[in-house]
Amino acid sequence: MSLFTFSDIGRATGGRAEGEPSSPRPVRAVCIDSRNGRRDGLFVALRGTRTDGHEFLEDAVGRGCSVCLVQEEQWRRRRDTLDAQMRRSGACVVAVPDTLRALQDLAVYHLDRFPGLVRVGITGSNGKTTTKEIVGSILRNVGPTAVGEGNLNSEIGLPLAAFGVEESHEFAVFEMGMNHRGEMDDLVRIVRPHAALITNVGTAHIEFLGTQDQIALEKKKIFKCFSGGEKGFLYEGEPYFGLLSEGVEGRIIPFGPESTRGYGGSQDLGLDGLAIDWEGLQVRFPLFGYHNLLNALGAITLTVELGADRHAVTRGLEQTKPLFGRSQILRDGITLIQDCYNANPDSVRAVLDFFQRIPWNGRKVLVLGSMLELGGESRGAHEQVVALALRLPFDSIYLFGAEMQEALAPLDVRGREVMSYGADDFDSLLVDLRESVRAGDLVLLKGSRGLQLERLVDPLMRSAA
Repeated sequence: MSLFTFSDIGRATGGRAEGEPSSPRPVRAVCIDSRNGRRDGLFVALRGTRTDGHEFLEDAVGRGCSVCLVQEEQWRRRRDTLDAQMRRSGACVVAVPDTLRALQDLAVYHLDRFPGLVRVGITGSNGKTTTKEIVGSILRNVGPTAVGEGNLNSEIGLPLAAFGVEESHEFAVFEMGMNHRGEMDDLVRIVRPHAALITNVGTAHIEFLGTQDQIALEKKKIFKCFSGGEKGFLYEGEPYFGLLSEGVEGRIIPFGPESTRGYGGSQDLGLDGLAIDWEGLQVRFPLFGYHNLLNALGAITLTVELGADRHAVTRGLEQTKPLFGRSQILRDGITLIQDCYNANPDSVRAVLDFFQRIPWNGRKVLVLGSMLELGGESRGAHEQVVALALRLPFDSIYLFGAEMQEALAPLDVRGREVMSYGADDFDSLLVDLRESVRAGDLVLLKGSRGLQLERLVDPLMRSAA
């Protein structure tokens, strides 16, 4: 698919063209990592906390990128070094004051080409990625649907997700995540959703936003582009329901066990998911836990409002698949729940409650990693979840990360098999787990992405097979 011409990029970003393309090659892909550069690609040079994309312009051009989007001052500094290579390759440059803003402007330009596209935005402290996948799974049974890949949900990731939308698509579903003030403004400017859902307001990223009230106000911005005909969706039991719905220029629709039309209850199937009674049908939903039931009810409510019929909803629910690190069940000797893509107090409490209620003949082994980005709330939050874990009937508990170690120190662990490790002591954690875990055990991995608990999966599965 052709995304842009060279002149399109200049028009969308207001940038200054440097050089002329040797042939009218359209841009067919956009990348921010030069290692993903390809023929007819656009490389956007972004400055990060660890590195600067401008250092890799030569590599991007060498891999075939036909256009580079660069910051003006950086290009002035590097032009003499790169000019000859650019001419030889037929590549050219568009120079702009801010490459991140330009990337976002390109995403706006791209989506504006599809006036008939129904755009869906999903945010929330927990469950937004899973809810996005459920909504996408249902809408694919209604019409061609673009779903943002993985968790491309940030001020950088969301524009990249937007470039996956094609002319044939009737729907586009975007995850909109933020961790600092003002980020949601940029995301809403890109997506301008016709339907927007907030899963919940928790304490994720409170380190950067200060209070839960501020988190709620930032998430409420997903409705800021509403002008009357749009629809917003909120959990019926959300404590911030009033604040989130107040003054919204559109229709606010609740979802949940009491509000989702047609919902008649559910049966917990443990690790095999849920049997959901909807519109008199028994739907086999493969994701486990009450938290995922709420995600499903939100998706049902939203998609029905967008025209999904019974067939589309039931097939979409049944076809939903867990993403990496989210509600994944792995079986081979041991049974392992891999739920370690992210963690905050709400998501940890939800999965611990589910874990302790699963009927199981073997042992239950909990591996709990630190919860990051909690700021001043961190110590108290860690103490609460560790105390909760100690009250529950787990056979072994392994705590990983400095925050978990500190939270455990003042607690009474007599009579419990509890081990703790610093974040730099992963090897000891792995050795002890491999010696302890045996066939028939049920193991839960839960922690923030920064702990990389998924490193335990392959060694544990192999050792217990």
